[in-house]
Amino acid sequence: MLRSDPSTNIAIPKLPKEIEGLRKISLNLWWSWNPRGKALFKHISPYLWKESGHNPIKLLKSLSNEDFADLINSEKFMKEYRYVLTLFENYINSADQKEKSLPVAYFCAEYGLHHSVPIYSGGLGFLAGDILKESSDMNIPMVGIGFMYPQGYIRQIIGSDGWQNGTNETIDKDVAPIERVLDENGGHFTFQVPFIDPPIYASVWKINVGRVTLYLLDTDIDKNDPWDRQISSHLYVPDLNQRLRQQIVLGIGGYKVLEELGIEYSILHLNEGHPAFALFERVRSFMENEKLTLESAIQKVRQTSIFTTHTPLQAATDVYSFDMMSNYFSDYWKRLGMSKEEFLSLGVNPDEPESGFNMTVFGLKMCNQRNAVSKKHCEVTKEIWKSVFKTDNKDEVPIDYITNGVHLPTWLSDELQKNLDKTLGENWLELQDDTNLWSQIDNIDSKELWDIHYANKIAMVNFIRERVRQKWSNEGIDPLVAMAEGVMLDPDILTIGFARRMTSYKRADLILRDLDRLEKIVCNNEKPVQIIFAGKAHPSDNPGKQMIQHIFKTAQNPRFKGRIAFVEDYGEEVAKYLVRGVDIWLNNPQIPLEACGTSGMKAAINGTIHFSSMDGWWIEGFDDDDGWKIGFQTSNDEKDAISIYDTLEKEIIPLYYDNTDEWIKKMKKSISTIAPRFSARRMMNEYLEKFYITISKKEKK
Repeated sequence: MLRSDPSTNIAIPKLPKEIEGLRKISLNLWWSWNPRGKALFKHISPYLWKESGHNPIKLLKSLSNEDFADLINSEKFMKEYRYVLTLFENYINSADQKEKSLPVAYFCAEYGLHHSVPIYSGGLGFLAGDILKESSDMNIPMVGIGFMYPQGYIRQIIGSDGWQNGTNETIDKDVAPIERVLDENGGHFTFQVPFIDPPIYASVWKINVGRVTLYLLDTDIDKNDPWDRQISSHLYVPDLNQRLRQQIVLGIGGYKVLEELGIEYSILHLNEGHPAFALFERVRSFMENEKLTLESAIQKVRQTSIFTTHTPLQAATDVYSFDMMSNYFSDYWKRLGMSKEEFLSLGVNPDEPESGFNMTVFGLKMCNQRNAVSKKHCEVTKEIWKSVFKTDNKDEVPIDYITNGVHLPTWLSDELQKNLDKTLGENWLELQDDTNLWSQIDNIDSKELWDIHYANKIAMVNFIRERVRQKWSNEGIDPLVAMAEGVMLDPDILTIGFARRMTSYKRADLILRDLDRLEKIVCNNEKPVQIIFAGKAHPSDNPGKQMIQHIFKTAQNPRFKGRIAFVEDYGEEVAKYLVRGVDIWLNNPQIPLEACGTSGMKAAINGTIHFSSMDGWWIEGFDDDDGWKIGFQTSNDEKDAISIYDTLEKEIIPLYYDNTDEWIKKMKKSISTIAPRFSARRMMNEYLEKFYITISKKEKK
């Protein structure tokens, strides 16, 4: 019998009995979305809390016995500690489950949970993290499976020439809020990944996400050969053979972990195609453990599995040659009693039958529950994959949609949450997807709301300046680099934010298309504007890197007076400052390539007003009072850039500088219309109603 023990995080010192509950709190990311949990660690030492990167493990490790004694002797601290511990224990031990769903195993290649655990690259990971958090809040029985990437994603460093350089940022596993899973002998649980020869081994870690546990696989162990240790080293490795091995470990190895841990679940939910090989393992398990025939096992897997696709392009899917698949799975299909043709046909794309084994096609064929991540994306997805379902009519394609949402307690600023407690009532989070509740936003004092936003804006500017100061002191950077990275930002200026993955279809530099016109907008003496960019390009995406370089060189140009900035190394922490601190959130993807896009939701719930192309979620979220739209129903770079400039000059800038009351009214409208409809609570209720509960009722018959 395997076990997991909190003491397996060796960095946490032995704590005095009076405050030993800090161990439990620090090893559960619940504190990261609970304002009083965060405040408790900050109270210990604001300076050390900042220096630790808001990592409670590092914070506790840095304290001396004298520090602990001072905390115990502080009546104020101990009172708050006992209260937060009670909140935490009541939350963890609550058995209230609103809907009766069978247990769900959620597989994803990345999870964006907190910057102390950098195992994510972008939106897919943040969505997965928000799903785990909201499932915890709703007490949906769920377990997560993913990878522990020892070298994380890239740490972005922009050179003086504006070119993105990437370095590894190795995760110090013993000072992150993670734990080793132990075997029956007290050693780190390590297992052999089934059906791969020569053998590959993986150790298992876990992260406590409130009531949900996330298990992470790690091949970076001594037992593996050097080339096998690298399987889990990075997200989305470019080498196809290594990526295939990575996905075998994630899908088949992840399934093995659940079996070894004795974790029973009835529903398999795959977030994208990366972990889809878990479907094969589920077929094998039903055949060997429940003695089902191959046909019955496949049918049961289809009935109890969910596939969520985020891909708006066939070209963006993972496709492996038939030879590569045969190299790893020739014994596997024999064990299932399948021929090579039967096995490989499950991943064949009818539009490109010779291209190889397509992971998205495989997921679509093997799951009866399939969903896109916005209404528009559903239309695009049906058109792309209609041949998989042998129809020319996209309306006959059995793919539903559940528009993504964001975890409100994670992304709302603490001060705004406090104001909502006062305005909406302390239990508003339990009713967060009720649109009637949010009509009360009109009762927020306008000055209070503006003061909260302005304080967030100052915090954002100070955060960006401090990063530049640290880089200056450590590296002695060129003044033009300092200017380009935001040292001259001003919180009193209308501020536009653009932050997301830097790739061609996102068109990050669209607003730079006419620099003469942009200069007149940005450098207007009476009504100036500043623009903050952030985002990483994939290490293999040179066009994305060229886009960053274009932005950076423009920001270095003195003609823009330091009012264009590129913030280096975009991640969860930077995102929180930006979505709360800018005035306008700019999003101008090439239609229809934005599957959903959740960053604008995170901004809008904080009163940052969305300004976007009519793609992804914005088609569902836009009305004339809660934001602005760019362009038309199809994309044209020149016309869309003109639309941006015209809207800024004629609507946005005059409203911001000349009519503060109406601007705040628009902020309130943004919060009240977008928060309930695009919350993770609404999203997870839809997963329950459309999929989890439906499957559960059928399985219980």
